Amino acid sequence: MNALYFLFISGGEIFFIMFIVVMVFGADKIPEIARGLGKGMRQLKDATDDIKQEIYKTADKQGIDTSFAKDIKQEIDKVKEQVSDVTGSIKRN
Repeated sequence: MNALYFLFISGGEIFFIMFIVVMVFGADKIPEIARGLGKGMRQLKDATDDIKQEIYKTADKQGIDTSFAKDIKQEIDKVKEQVSDVTGSIKRN
């Protein structure tokens, strides 16, 4: 298995994409682009967290039971662990 394998993209494909990015934007612009993407992703994450908090606050004020969401999240986390255990043993083989 290829050592550089991320999101079903092999090392050669990643290298080709990076080459095209350098050719289009230039080496001096890449850090600025990465910084901008990082800030944008952080703002998106903060916005979604704020929306979640506002929904929970509103639900609590109105007396709506939100414990089912926590139960669902716990079950999803359990399934993720089980899947990672299974895929981990498959990847090792």
